Amino acid sequence: MISILILAAGNASRMRGADKLAEPVDGVPLLNLQCQRALSTGYQVFVALPSSDHPRLDLIRDLPVTPLFVADAAEGISGTLRGAVKMLPKGDVLVFLGDLAEVEAEDLNTICNARVAHPNAKIWRAATAEGKPGHPVLFHQSTRPMFEDITGDNGGEAIVKSLKQQTVLVPLFGNRARRDLDTPEDWAAFRAETGR
Repeated sequence: MISILILAAGNASRMRGADKLAEPVDGVPLLNLQCQRALSTGYQVFVALPSSDHPRLDLIRDLPVTPLFVADAAEGISGTLRGAVKMLPKGDVLVFLGDLAEVEAEDLNTICNARVAHPNAKIWRAATAEGKPGHPVLFHQSTRPMFEDITGDNGGEAIVKSLKQQTVLVPLFGNRARRDLDTPEDWAAFRAETGR
């Protein structure tokens, strides 16, 4: 079984007061759109949030997703992962960054299908068309205890590095596996380029 974990607990500090996950893409707040994409795979979808009173909860209230309120989210992505992964049901975990606006539902399915094609791997990681590692990342259920020890703001990178020889890169179209939208300038460039 695969659970999709959308990380939405960061403070978006580089947006200078705006919330990147509330920014509209195709007329829909990004976090809501990401949840819709994840739900279309048929897997269970969980959304890591910093608290039960956070405004982002209103962006997904109408969707059949499960919010996870992570007490350690203020620590950064490692705190979010450490707290959220232990709340998930048993099975593999597909970690999906909330601000990867160009990752489509078909990309999520492509990564999950790579697990079937490469059953002996421990990590299946999205990459650019040129092969540069990116996100989302699917972690085998056997890696879950490793999340209990991660610290700092590097997320699961320590886990990925330790299992490099058991990692399969899954190329996605263009640069969508690495293009996150962290600043107002990133969003302006994205909209100028895509018209979305």
